[in-house]
Amino acid sequence: MSHGMNASEIATLEQPSTPPANPEHGLPENFGEGVLGTLLFWIAVAFSTFQIVTAFGIPLDHPLFGGVSIIYLIGAALVAWAGWLVFLSLKGRNVINGALALVSLAVTYLLIFKFPGSLPSQVVRALHVGFLCLVAGAMLANHKARNPVTVALGWIVGLIGFGIGVYHWALYEQLVARSGELTQSDLVVGIAAIAVLFYLVWRVMGPALPIVAGIFLAYCLFGNYLPAPFDHRGYSLEQVVEHMSFGTEGLYATPTLVSATYIFLFILFGAFLERAGMIQLFTDVAMGLFGGARGGPAKVAVFSSALMGTISGSGVANVVSTGQFTIPLMKRFGYKAEFAGGVEATASMGGQIMPPVMGAVAFIMAETIDVPYVEIVKAAIIPAILYYASAFLAVHLEAGRSGLMGLARSELPSAARALKEKWHLILPLAVLVYLLFSGYTPLFAGSIGLALTVVLILAGALALGLVNETVRLVFWIGLGLLAAAFLWAGVTLVLVLVAALVLLSLFVRGGPETLEACRDALADGARQALPVGLACAVVGIVIGTMTLTGVGTIFGNWVVSIGRDSLITSLVLTMFVSLILGMGIPTIPNYIITSSLAAPALLTLGVPLIVSHMFVFYFGIMADLTPPVALAAFAAAPIAKASGFKIGFQALRIALPGFVIPYMAVYDPALMMQPVAGLSGAAYWANVAYMVVKAGLAVVLWGAASVGYLNAKMPWWERLAAAVAAAFLVLALPVTDEIGFVLTVLVFGFHFWRSRRTASTVAARS
Repeated sequence: MSHGMNASEIATLEQPSTPPANPEHGLPENFGEGVLGTLLFWIAVAFSTFQIVTAFGIPLDHPLFGGVSIIYLIGAALVAWAGWLVFLSLKGRNVINGALALVSLAVTYLLIFKFPGSLPSQVVRALHVGFLCLVAGAMLANHKARNPVTVALGWIVGLIGFGIGVYHWALYEQLVARSGELTQSDLVVGIAAIAVLFYLVWRVMGPALPIVAGIFLAYCLFGNYLPAPFDHRGYSLEQVVEHMSFGTEGLYATPTLVSATYIFLFILFGAFLERAGMIQLFTDVAMGLFGGARGGPAKVAVFSSALMGTISGSGVANVVSTGQFTIPLMKRFGYKAEFAGGVEATASMGGQIMPPVMGAVAFIMAETIDVPYVEIVKAAIIPAILYYASAFLAVHLEAGRSGLMGLARSELPSAARALKEKWHLILPLAVLVYLLFSGYTPLFAGSIGLALTVVLILAGALALGLVNETVRLVFWIGLGLLAAAFLWAGVTLVLVLVAALVLLSLFVRGGPETLEACRDALADGARQALPVGLACAVVGIVIGTMTLTGVGTIFGNWVVSIGRDSLITSLVLTMFVSLILGMGIPTIPNYIITSSLAAPALLTLGVPLIVSHMFVFYFGIMADLTPPVALAAFAAAPIAKASGFKIGFQALRIALPGFVIPYMAVYDPALMMQPVAGLSGAAYWANVAYMVVKAGLAVVLWGAASVGYLNAKMPWWERLAAAVAAAFLVLALPVTDEIGFVLTVLVFGFHFWRSRRTASTVAARS
């Protein structure tokens, strides 16, 4: 069955309809109307500016000439700006927008001015959470308040949260000096920090995470009344507040540090790449490569979402961006609405395990287990490819079963042309990958990637004025060489190049509009960071409880006691904990909680460190596809105009082959390119290749059994045989591999013989 479609219809589908709200936080993708909306917009820009300065580690106190440092030059620029606004107001011009921008950026300037060389980590974490609270409270006020009182309440709560960050900034030295000894004001601020975060996370992300964190907090305060072995020695309110709200064990623990550095930087990286046109490039390449194949629209969804995952790392963000185009396209070509939504949800969630950027959890994992980020990337490569291969196979088989064909070649964009026209957009991603695999830190690699993306955006406006193709090519090559030279000299010089391009953009056609796009990307990044940053702060309560009371040891000992008799039982138990937690809370807190409880136990049972954490991570992602609370499925529901429950079940069916991959990695770590005892050199890589082939066959068999189609429709007994063959390939017991390979040959051989015989019979009758 073929479904024709002309170019104008494709163009219509490519125009995304803006969803009413982001499914991750239920708030619209804007800052509101009027003066308060404008103020919030500039606060978001100031937030991103603060994070860039602190993440890049720019030495603003370094003297440039005559002892004058950058920080004083910026101060002089702000004073000049203020004078200009006064002049304009005297002329009768409206300067409200400029005044709000100046005030917001001036506050950020003052926060940095106290520590111009480098802000202490504790101050960065506290101010990061403070900014998050301010943006979240203001977003609630601007979008969900029903009267002036609730508008004021939202802003007041946000300002209190920001004020708590300022408290840490203003009294940093005193807080360090009296560490462990709270004053009355410290106690009030500490309680307020917990209360404000609980309130904002409840309003923004729902009650699940605050309830889970609240249970852990209650355990700190009242766990001494529980029976053994669940009790602890007892802690006073002051001890709990000091542990949770000050120092680096509670609200400002490792997840908040990672959110304030790596995660925010890579969110901005993705936001700027989107502004540069990366989504359109990915879509055009995917359409050109797979749009004409059997079931082409669904394959476009899988491939474009995989590409988006390389820069986004957010499953839900992928759903609401690429899904705006792919889901209607799949429906138009005959896929059922729930299947179309399930394909997009499955493909989008895989973005969290797709290198090089992956999801926020990958950065937290690297910090938590103290391994280079590149090791996490290496462990994720093969599972990510197998995951997307299983999704690709599922849509291919479903298309074959339903007789769904692709678009006509004449109606498709050219992948080669898209790459020829926009090849330069891939450069920041290529540089990022190179730096990561060259041993540079993710922070440095992300900083350079972000800076180069801004360079490309700004240079794009300059290149528009170059009509001659040769001159334009020379311009891009020259700019690339200049950026490369500056890169080796240091990130500061790359920023100098950015500043020079900003100045040039003020005087060329299209330049001011490009600068506005960059400004908007800064604001978008701050808004997109809300669910991640808030979750990282609140889940610190769980981490603080673990370190204060040692409750994780109880659960860990239980898992170990089970695993001594049956490792597979411990793995299944860990999987269910991840899936159940994931039904109510996002992937980040899900991973942090489950890894704190179960991963050390799995390590004790002999599961390699990275594999144990990746196992938890993997099923935390799967939780977003698992009904009844499948966040990715419900994000796709309004686009597909279908039930979120039905989409979730379809996504689960599509992703089913992917469930076996973490289990296989546990029993043979070579699947995640981890060391294997007794193997090295060629023997090790042969083992890796063997595991990839075995896992690939298992994925094909599971996929065929799930869809009920391979080369032709499969009867129930053939589907059962395929599932059994896949199970034997997955099991890590003596001779199970041999049995699995024999059954695979029999299943494939009989199925293809039967399908050809059936086709010959049908042809003879016709």
